[in-house]
Amino acid sequence: MNFVAGIFIPQYHYSFPVALCFTQVLVSLVFINLLHALGLVPLRSYSRSLGERLLLPAICNGVHSVLVTWAKASSPYTSLLFFTVPLLPLLTVGLSFSLKVASPPSHHSSVLISILSGMFIVITASKGISGNEPLEYFYAPLALILQSLSLIGLAKVSEAERHQPPDVQASVFDIYYAQLVNQSGVLGLLWVLHPDSPCEVLRLSSWRNLLFHGYLLAIVLLGMVLNFLVCISALCVSPLAAALLYSARYMVQPFFHLL
Repeated sequence: MNFVAGIFIPQYHYSFPVALCFTQVLVSLVFINLLHALGLVPLRSYSRSLGERLLLPAICNGVHSVLVTWAKASSPYTSLLFFTVPLLPLLTVGLSFSLKVASPPSHHSSVLISILSGMFIVITASKGISGNEPLEYFYAPLALILQSLSLIGLAKVSEAERHQPPDVQASVFDIYYAQLVNQSGVLGLLWVLHPDSPCEVLRLSSWRNLLFHGYLLAIVLLGMVLNFLVCISALCVSPLAAALLYSARYMVQPFFHLL
Protein backbone atom coordinates (compact mmCIF):
# COMPACT_ATOMS: atom_id res chain seq x y z
CA MET A 1 0.00 0.00 0.00
CA ASN A 2 2.86 2.43 0.80
CA PHE A 3 4.36 1.69 -2.62
CA VAL A 4 1.10 2.54 -4.40
CA ALA A 5 0.62 5.67 -2.29
CA GLY A 6 4.23 6.70 -2.99
CA ILE A 7 3.42 6.73 -6.71
CA PHE A 8 -0.16 7.97 -6.66
CA ILE A 9 0.07 10.94 -4.27
CA PRO A 10 3.15 12.71 -5.76
CA GLN A 11 2.20 12.03 -9.39
CA TYR A 12 -1.36 13.34 -9.12
CA HIS A 13 -0.70 15.80 -6.27
CA TYR A 14 -3.54 14.14 -4.40
CA SER A 15 -2.62 15.16 -0.86
CA PHE A 16 -6.13 14.97 0.60
CA PRO A 17 -5.85 12.58 3.58
CA VAL A 18 -9.33 13.21 4.97
CA ALA A 19 -10.97 12.58 1.60
CA LEU A 20 -9.04 9.33 1.09
CA CYS A 21 -9.90 8.03 4.55
CA PHE A 22 -13.56 8.98 4.20
CA THR A 23 -13.74 7.23 0.81
CA GLN A 24 -12.16 4.11 2.28
CA VAL A 25 -14.74 3.94 5.08
CA LEU A 26 -17.62 4.48 2.65
CA VAL A 27 -16.35 1.66 0.42
CA SER A 28 -16.05 -0.57 3.49
CA LEU A 29 -19.67 0.18 4.43
CA VAL A 30 -20.88 -0.55 0.91
CA PHE A 31 -18.91 -3.80 0.79
CA ILE A 32 -20.14 -5.16 4.13
CA ASN A 33 -23.74 -4.22 3.29
CA LEU A 34 -23.35 -6.00 -0.07
CA LEU A 35 -22.12 -9.14 1.71
CA HIS A 36 -25.12 -8.88 4.03
CA ALA A 37 -27.52 -8.48 1.10
CA LEU A 38 -26.05 -11.61 -0.49
CA GLY A 39 -26.60 -13.53 2.74
CA LEU A 40 -22.88 -14.08 3.37
CA VAL A 41 -22.61 -11.97 6.52
CA PRO A 42 -25.33 -11.81 9.20
CA LEU A 43 -25.66 -8.17 10.19
CA ARG A 44 -28.01 -6.34 12.52
CA SER A 45 -29.10 -2.75 12.04
CA TYR A 46 -27.06 -0.01 13.67
CA SER A 47 -27.52 0.00 17.43
CA ARG A 48 -27.38 3.37 19.15
CA SER A 49 -26.20 1.92 22.47
CA LEU A 50 -23.46 -0.07 20.75
CA GLY A 51 -22.50 2.96 18.69
CA GLU A 52 -22.11 5.10 21.81
CA ARG A 53 -19.67 2.58 23.30
CA LEU A 54 -17.73 2.52 20.03
CA LEU A 55 -17.54 6.30 19.68
CA LEU A 56 -14.08 6.61 21.27
CA PRO A 57 -12.49 3.81 19.18
CA ALA A 58 -14.07 5.31 16.04
CA ILE A 59 -12.69 8.79 16.79
CA CYS A 60 -9.24 7.41 17.58
CA ASN A 61 -9.18 5.21 14.49
CA GLY A 62 -10.46 7.98 12.23
CA VAL A 63 -7.92 10.56 13.37
CA HIS A 64 -5.14 7.96 13.25
CA SER A 65 -5.97 7.05 9.65
CA VAL A 66 -5.87 10.73 8.67
CA LEU A 67 -2.46 11.19 10.32
CA VAL A 68 -1.05 8.11 8.60
CA THR A 69 -2.35 9.21 5.20
CA TRP A 70 -0.95 12.70 5.79
CA ALA A 71 2.45 11.15 6.54
CA LYS A 72 2.30 9.15 3.29
CA ALA A 73 1.46 12.32 1.38
CA SER A 74 4.24 14.40 2.96
CA SER A 75 7.07 11.84 2.97
CA PRO A 76 6.01 8.28 2.07
CA TYR A 77 9.35 6.62 2.90
CA THR A 78 11.13 8.76 5.52
CA SER A 79 8.32 9.90 7.79
CA LEU A 80 9.01 9.70 11.51
CA LEU A 81 5.51 8.25 11.96
CA PHE A 82 6.45 5.06 10.11
CA PHE A 83 9.70 4.69 12.06
CA THR A 84 7.71 4.70 15.31
CA VAL A 85 5.07 2.17 14.20
CA PRO A 86 7.09 -0.81 15.59
CA LEU A 87 6.63 0.69 19.05
CA LEU A 88 2.86 0.14 18.78
CA PRO A 89 2.91 -3.39 20.30
CA LEU A 90 4.95 -2.18 23.28
CA LEU A 91 2.58 0.73 23.87
CA THR A 92 -0.41 -1.61 23.49
CA VAL A 93 1.04 -3.95 26.12
CA GLY A 94 1.44 -1.06 28.56
CA LEU A 95 -2.03 0.33 27.97
CA SER A 96 -3.58 -3.15 28.18
CA PHE A 97 -2.36 -3.43 31.77
CA SER A 98 -3.16 0.21 32.59
CA LEU A 99 -6.71 0.05 31.22
CA LYS A 100 -7.28 -3.44 32.70
CA VAL A 101 -8.12 -5.46 29.62
CA ALA A 102 -9.79 -8.73 30.63
CA SER A 103 -7.07 -10.86 28.97
CA PRO A 104 -3.84 -8.85 29.13
CA PRO A 105 -0.67 -10.13 27.41
CA SER A 106 1.35 -12.73 29.27
CA HIS A 107 4.60 -11.76 30.95
CA HIS A 108 6.58 -13.79 28.42
CA SER A 109 4.94 -11.92 25.54
CA SER A 110 5.54 -8.60 27.24
CA VAL A 111 9.25 -9.36 27.72
CA LEU A 112 9.62 -10.51 24.10
CA ILE A 113 7.89 -7.39 22.77
CA SER A 114 10.10 -5.21 24.98
CA ILE A 115 13.26 -6.88 23.64
CA LEU A 116 12.17 -6.54 20.01
CA SER A 117 11.21 -2.90 20.53
CA GLY A 118 14.53 -2.18 22.21
CA MET A 119 16.43 -3.78 19.33
CA PHE A 120 14.43 -1.74 16.85
CA ILE A 121 15.20 1.50 18.70
CA VAL A 122 18.93 0.69 18.73
CA ILE A 123 18.98 -0.18 15.00
CA THR A 124 16.98 2.90 14.02
CA ALA A 125 19.04 5.23 16.23
CA SER A 126 22.29 3.90 14.73
CA LYS A 127 21.07 4.77 11.22
CA GLY A 128 19.52 8.09 12.16
CA ILE A 129 16.34 9.74 10.94
CA SER A 130 16.53 12.90 8.89
CA GLY A 131 14.31 15.15 6.85
CA ASN A 132 11.32 15.16 9.17
CA GLU A 133 8.78 17.95 9.39
CA PRO A 134 8.40 19.59 12.83
CA LEU A 135 4.75 18.49 13.05
CA GLU A 136 5.82 14.84 12.83
CA TYR A 137 7.40 15.00 16.29
CA PHE A 138 3.89 15.65 17.63
CA TYR A 139 1.87 13.57 15.19
CA ALA A 140 4.00 10.40 15.43
CA PRO A 141 3.44 9.71 19.17
CA LEU A 142 -0.15 10.94 18.89
CA ALA A 143 -0.86 8.44 16.09
CA LEU A 144 0.60 5.59 18.18
CA ILE A 145 -1.52 6.47 21.21
CA LEU A 146 -4.70 6.83 19.13
CA GLN A 147 -4.19 3.50 17.36
CA SER A 148 -3.49 1.68 20.62
CA LEU A 149 -6.54 3.21 22.32
CA SER A 150 -8.68 2.26 19.34
CA LEU A 151 -7.58 -1.40 19.46
CA ILE A 152 -8.06 -1.64 23.22
CA GLY A 153 -11.46 0.07 22.97
CA LEU A 154 -12.63 -2.44 20.37
CA ALA A 155 -11.41 -5.33 22.52
CA LYS A 156 -13.20 -4.04 25.62
CA VAL A 157 -16.48 -3.67 23.72
CA SER A 158 -16.10 -7.19 22.36
CA GLU A 159 -15.44 -8.52 25.88
CA ALA A 160 -18.54 -6.78 27.20
CA GLU A 161 -20.68 -8.24 24.40
CA ARG A 162 -19.56 -11.79 25.22
CA HIS A 163 -21.27 -11.46 28.61
CA GLN A 164 -24.59 -10.42 27.05
CA PRO A 165 -27.46 -12.92 26.51
CA PRO A 166 -27.26 -14.64 23.10
CA ASP A 167 -30.43 -12.97 21.79
CA VAL A 168 -29.05 -9.43 22.31
CA GLN A 169 -25.35 -10.20 21.86
CA ALA A 170 -23.69 -8.26 19.05
CA SER A 171 -21.52 -10.29 16.71
CA VAL A 172 -18.04 -9.32 15.57
CA PHE A 173 -19.47 -8.00 12.30
CA ASP A 174 -22.10 -5.98 14.16
CA ILE A 175 -19.36 -4.29 16.18
CA TYR A 176 -17.22 -3.71 13.09
CA TYR A 177 -20.20 -2.28 11.21
CA ALA A 178 -21.16 0.08 14.05
CA GLN A 179 -17.56 1.23 14.28
CA LEU A 180 -17.53 1.97 10.53
CA VAL A 181 -20.75 4.00 10.79
CA ASN A 182 -19.28 6.04 13.65
CA GLN A 183 -16.02 6.50 11.78
CA SER A 184 -17.81 7.71 8.66
CA GLY A 185 -19.54 10.38 10.75
CA VAL A 186 -16.24 11.46 12.33
CA LEU A 187 -14.40 11.64 9.00
CA GLY A 188 -17.35 13.31 7.29
CA LEU A 189 -17.34 16.04 9.93
CA LEU A 190 -13.56 16.45 9.59
CA TRP A 191 -13.89 16.76 5.82
CA VAL A 192 -16.56 19.44 6.10
CA LEU A 193 -14.43 21.42 8.56
CA HIS A 194 -11.19 20.87 6.61
CA PRO A 195 -9.89 23.67 4.33
CA ASP A 196 -9.85 21.17 1.44
CA SER A 197 -13.61 21.09 0.95
CA PRO A 198 -15.35 18.25 -0.91
CA CYS A 199 -15.95 20.52 -3.91
CA GLU A 200 -12.25 21.41 -4.16
CA VAL A 201 -11.16 17.76 -3.84
CA LEU A 202 -13.56 16.70 -6.59
CA ARG A 203 -12.45 19.60 -8.79
CA LEU A 204 -8.73 18.82 -8.46
CA SER A 205 -9.09 15.09 -9.09
CA SER A 206 -8.03 13.61 -12.46
CA TRP A 207 -11.27 11.76 -13.15
CA ARG A 208 -10.56 11.41 -16.87
CA ASN A 209 -7.33 9.48 -16.25
CA LEU A 210 -7.77 5.69 -16.04
CA LEU A 211 -4.51 5.30 -14.09
CA PHE A 212 -5.85 7.72 -11.50
CA HIS A 213 -8.89 5.50 -11.01
CA GLY A 214 -6.68 2.41 -10.76
CA TYR A 215 -4.31 3.84 -8.16
CA LEU A 216 -7.17 5.34 -6.16
CA LEU A 217 -9.06 2.04 -6.14
CA ALA A 218 -5.90 0.15 -5.09
CA ILE A 219 -5.24 2.48 -2.16
CA VAL A 220 -8.85 2.33 -0.98
CA LEU A 221 -9.17 -1.46 -1.27
CA LEU A 222 -5.79 -2.24 0.30
CA GLY A 223 -6.50 0.13 3.17
CA MET A 224 -9.95 -1.39 3.62
CA VAL A 225 -8.55 -4.93 3.84
CA LEU A 226 -5.81 -3.93 6.29
CA ASN A 227 -8.24 -2.06 8.51
CA PHE A 228 -10.66 -5.01 8.46
CA LEU A 229 -7.96 -7.51 9.44
CA VAL A 230 -6.66 -5.30 12.23
CA CYS A 231 -10.14 -4.64 13.66
CA ILE A 232 -11.13 -8.31 13.49
CA SER A 233 -7.88 -9.29 15.21
CA ALA A 234 -8.62 -6.85 18.03
CA LEU A 235 -12.19 -8.11 18.37
CA CYS A 236 -11.50 -11.86 18.10
CA VAL A 237 -7.97 -12.30 19.46
CA SER A 238 -6.45 -9.39 21.39
CA PRO A 239 -5.27 -5.79 20.98
CA LEU A 240 -1.66 -7.02 20.99
CA ALA A 241 -2.35 -9.40 18.10
CA ALA A 242 -3.89 -6.53 16.13
CA ALA A 243 -0.93 -4.26 16.94
CA LEU A 244 1.53 -6.95 15.81
CA LEU A 245 -0.41 -7.46 12.58
CA TYR A 246 -0.46 -3.74 11.85
CA SER A 247 3.23 -3.16 12.62
CA ALA A 248 4.69 -6.49 11.39
CA ARG A 249 6.16 -5.07 8.19
CA TYR A 250 7.73 -2.11 9.96
CA MET A 251 9.16 -4.31 12.74
CA VAL A 252 10.79 -6.80 10.37
CA GLN A 253 12.14 -4.32 7.83
CA PRO A 254 15.09 -2.94 9.90
CA PHE A 255 16.30 -6.47 10.68
CA PHE A 256 16.35 -7.37 6.96
CA HIS A 257 18.62 -4.38 6.32
CA LEU A 258 21.19 -5.95 8.65
CA LEU A 259 21.46 -9.07 6.47
